[in-house]
Amino acid sequence: MKRVSFFIMCFLLLSSFLSAQELNCRVQVNSDKIQGTNKQVFTTLEQAISEYINNRKWSNAQISNNERIECTFLLTVNEVEDNRYKCDLQVQSRRPVYNASYSTAMLNFRDTEFEFNYQEYEPLVYNENTLESNLTAVIDFYVYMILGLDFDSFSPEGGTVFFQKAEKIVAMGQSSMEIGWKAFESNRNRHALMSAFIEPRTALFRQLWYTYHRKGLDEMTVSADKGRAKITEAINQLKEVRSESSTSVVLPIFSDSKLDEVINIYSKAPQQEKEDIYKILIGIYPTENSRLKAIREESR
Repeated sequence: MKRVSFFIMCFLLLSSFLSAQELNCRVQVNSDKIQGTNKQVFTTLEQAISEYINNRKWSNAQISNNERIECTFLLTVNEVEDNRYKCDLQVQSRRPVYNASYSTAMLNFRDTEFEFNYQEYEPLVYNENTLESNLTAVIDFYVYMILGLDFDSFSPEGGTVFFQKAEKIVAMGQSSMEIGWKAFESNRNRHALMSAFIEPRTALFRQLWYTYHRKGLDEMTVSADKGRAKITEAINQLKEVRSESSTSVVLPIFSDSKLDEVINIYSKAPQQEKEDIYKILIGIYPTENSRLKAIREESR
């Protein structure tokens, strides 16, 4: 009997381990700009968002605890009036590099059009089919974008189901009166971000995202030259993306998350290879010369 109980316990622990939540998210609410109000509400909000993200299974994927995606939601409160919050939201996520001791940045995105109603201790309710509140809708949206980018980096278009969920949230958001959801209002709002991973003209970005990570970064510990060659291939594809859509949000997504990493990767490349990649990148990001010129420096 004891043996049966032991195996049942092991099975339950193993099941829990295999079906862990996908995200390990650090949430921070910065209320420094708000004076003369009860600061406890911001602590309560921070805890509520953290529990909402971290205590939920967002997909059917089998994720172990050590595979959970590291991410950060930094909420800066700019104004509060009658339970109406006007905020900026910085969303970041990272992915471990295979057989390496470091992680690579995946998403580093700032949303400046985030407003919502919130009353202290109000429960945050998840509803896949209804926009319960703009607070949960925006959180859901970025969770699915994080998952989409992460899964795309491991298999070709592996994040499609998550981008489709983000698209559904955008559609619901468009029917609300909230800002940040509508087409053509901004080329860096939530609609623009979602569209970049759905529309055909930037579909190549999802291919290069996989090439950069799975065939490039993940292979560099085996062969730095071969891995770097795949990263060069991905950057050439990024050049094609720019020629198709020079204002697409995927271009700053790549530069904000990858440019410093790329500079570091090519620091040990042959000089001609440095010159070649510099010419490609300066063509894509002509205003980033102060950063990109570091690629051309000779190795010491």
